[in-house]
Amino acid sequence: MENIIIRSIEEKDIPRVVDIQIDGWKTAYKGIIDDSILNSMNRDKKIEKRNKDYKDNGFIVAESDKEVVGFCRYIDSNKFTQDILDIDCELLALYVKPELKYNGIGTKLFQFVIDEFKSKNKTKMILWCLKDNDPSKEFYKKMGGEIIKERVIEIEKQNYWEVGFVYNI
Repeated sequence: MENIIIRSIEEKDIPRVVDIQIDGWKTAYKGIIDDSILNSMNRDKKIEKRNKDYKDNGFIVAESDKEVVGFCRYIDSNKFTQDILDIDCELLALYVKPELKYNGIGTKLFQFVIDEFKSKNKTKMILWCLKDNDPSKEFYKKMGGEIIKERVIEIEKQNYWEVGFVYNI
């Protein structure tokens, strides 16, 4: 896709971002995360949560023809992966509208975050991905990541494995 603009999120973007996240979960995690979890995601609660935290950390959107088509959240600290001490930044979430995947949107979001971390003299980034999410794992490998760790996370009282990709910035 051409004419992709990467910019900071604005409050008006939140409903669209939530829709992309919910659609993303329902497509990417089908057969990975229990259907009862996927089918019970509450849009209003997610919008309420985003309205409270969208100004925290880094939060960018990808826009094409004035429509939000993807988003990314990131943090320039090691708040969430404290058992790996040399990590100094983390990509928390990267979503692209499911029907627009493989058009370079995710790559542009990812590169924006890397450039942002470079400008802040960060050296090692981590991101976590569900272990069974093969398409995303392929993307993160293509972007230069190396799996260095596995861990169990809990989603709605159920355990899932995820893998940690590390990037030297």
